[in-house]
Amino acid sequence: MNLRLLRLLLGSRKRAAVVVAFWVLIAGLLAGVAPALESVQDNASANLPPAASDSMRARDLVRDRLPGQDATPAVIVVRGEGADAARSAGRAVARITAALSGTGRPGQVAGVVSTVTAPDAAGGLVSRDRGAQLVIVPMTGSPSDESFQHAVDEVRALAAERAGPTEVAVTGPAGIATDTVKVFSGGDKVLLLATIALVLAILLAIYRSPLMALVPLLAVGVAMRVSETTGALLADAGIITVSSQTASIMTVLLFGVGTDYALIITARYREALTGEPDRARAMRTAVHRTAESVLASASTIVLAMFALLVAASPALHGFGPYLALGVAVMALVAFTFIPALVLLLGASVFWPGGVDKAAERSRGAGIWHRVAAVVARAPVRIASAVVVLLVVMSAGLLGYQESFNTLSGFRAATESERGQHLVQEEFGPGEIAPSTVVVRSPDDLRAGPAPAGIAAALTHADDVSRVGDPRFGEDGRTVFYDVVLDLDPYGSEALDTIEPLKQVTRAAADAAGVRDATVLIAGETAQNADIRSALGRDTALIVLLVLIVVTAVLVLLLRSLLAPVYLAATLVLSFLATLGATTFFTVTVLGDEGIGNRVTAYIFVFLVALGVDYNIFIMSRFKQELRTLPPAGAIGAALTRTGGVVSSAGLILAATFAVLMTQPIRELFQFGFAMAFGILLDTFLIRPLLVPAVVRLLGDHALWPTRPGTPGTPSAPTVAPAVRTTAMSTGTGAGGT
Repeated sequence: MNLRLLRLLLGSRKRAAVVVAFWVLIAGLLAGVAPALESVQDNASANLPPAASDSMRARDLVRDRLPGQDATPAVIVVRGEGADAARSAGRAVARITAALSGTGRPGQVAGVVSTVTAPDAAGGLVSRDRGAQLVIVPMTGSPSDESFQHAVDEVRALAAERAGPTEVAVTGPAGIATDTVKVFSGGDKVLLLATIALVLAILLAIYRSPLMALVPLLAVGVAMRVSETTGALLADAGIITVSSQTASIMTVLLFGVGTDYALIITARYREALTGEPDRARAMRTAVHRTAESVLASASTIVLAMFALLVAASPALHGFGPYLALGVAVMALVAFTFIPALVLLLGASVFWPGGVDKAAERSRGAGIWHRVAAVVARAPVRIASAVVVLLVVMSAGLLGYQESFNTLSGFRAATESERGQHLVQEEFGPGEIAPSTVVVRSPDDLRAGPAPAGIAAALTHADDVSRVGDPRFGEDGRTVFYDVVLDLDPYGSEALDTIEPLKQVTRAAADAAGVRDATVLIAGETAQNADIRSALGRDTALIVLLVLIVVTAVLVLLLRSLLAPVYLAATLVLSFLATLGATTFFTVTVLGDEGIGNRVTAYIFVFLVALGVDYNIFIMSRFKQELRTLPPAGAIGAALTRTGGVVSSAGLILAATFAVLMTQPIRELFQFGFAMAFGILLDTFLIRPLLVPAVVRLLGDHALWPTRPGTPGTPSAPTVAPAVRTTAMSTGTGAGGT
């Protein structure tokens, strides 16, 4: 970082005060003009397939050609009890229908389909034993709008009031969407408070100073406020999208990354104080020496987030920009606000231990000297043992499967899940979300035999429970069939039926002489099938791009072609081991239906982008130590001097992501576990054991084609005799930077 700029910002306590005041002012001004982040969140598009997919084209045709079909249906299931179940269910349905058809109904209710309003549809609305009935309530508006959610709550209240002795539940797409928002919103405050408490406790244990422990939290608070308000303004302008899930991950990401950067900078500050009594000059030295590694770390994360923009899936495409914004702001705060606040607090920031004790701790704990000695004595055995352990963990991938079932992902009881179970028990699993097969032709289809022939073919197709009567668009050139599967419409098996259903329909249309038939399928199952296909393509592309980004950053940072290759290989091994362990724990042990469909992509992007940070910190220090030490001593010194601070940073980052496991959402639980586990792997296996062992084995070729020059005179503060003795006896050193 430019020394002239550092003198301008951190030349004195007065200048430091101006920097702190600037950030506080910016945060306050943005808060005054930005809308609330919750008001601009888009939770609907994140759960849709790409706009050009077949299911979205089918949805648009349904909405365009069938009036009133643009509504989101709520499904009310009513089950009678005892010998009089059929009669009590029928009476309850009549009361509920009257309430939802009257003037006091919620404004979003577009109509009611029940045995009262549509007696001809009784075949699909009454269970086989006639003890249960369905009421379909189409609802207008966007499921992400608060007014829509209130309307669903009103429908539930009306249904419960008029259920009498029957059991009633509101489910279907409208109920599921509303419960999803509720489950997310209920955990936001818990997430924030738990993260703050956990990070503060760890920082107090690390710093042993209350003021120093508060500095990273204040910095994260400023960065979060600036990021949230800026993100809200951009989302309000339609430039980026922000979902509840993205906002939750942003919270833990900023706490983790922000405290990491604070630890790195303040550790170098304590180290600089051993030879420089002027605090402002020591801080400028610390920021200057950490700038390269922190900037490389932040750049890697930001670029990895922007790599998500190549995805066609809205869930991935819209995920990156907001998080990239947050990390970029956090990096700026780390370079300016954190050093300025530390200078502003003066000597009191180290209370009660004082400056001398703080500086002493910067020399590295004895455990890291011992770790360096073990790696130096047996690099082959260390590297082999770590690789074998990672491969064993990867074996958990044998049980890997993905889930597209939203309801099974709730770790809290919801009415929509209870309703789905009722529907499955009484009507069969597919009734909760029928699919709509769409056949379009240039010719009028109403007069010919094609509609009946297609319906017959669909009726006899595999995994089809029933087929509704054909419905025609106004011009007669489009025919629609409601198809109910005998499978869970959100399960993987149902998703596999979409393409065969298209083939059956296309073959029937060809046999009936339909000219230039276009066959599409709308509905939840078809949308999830398209999401699965898009995610598969997107994940492969994102993996390639993120690895290219990480490799490019490492090449520029280390001026090496070989080092980025073996460092990237360690990241891939870490990812496979993490995903294997996550699969084993959540699917095999906890019994989850599968790994959330987007979780694998999220884990890869975040674990690689954040895991490479620790490789960056140790390898950039190794590169600096080569100025005064041979390669064997330089990697030992790098491990010794970065061991404590990087391990502390990794522990905090893992802990912040682990807080996501408190959330009642499968995807966040799995993502939180995977990130915590993977970061701990990187922190305590990859970075201190595998990477130093590989560097030790490669020796002078570790940074090929760059070769180390002749070590010069150390420029760092004089190290303690015990540290120097250990370094000499193990072939390592503790030279400064």
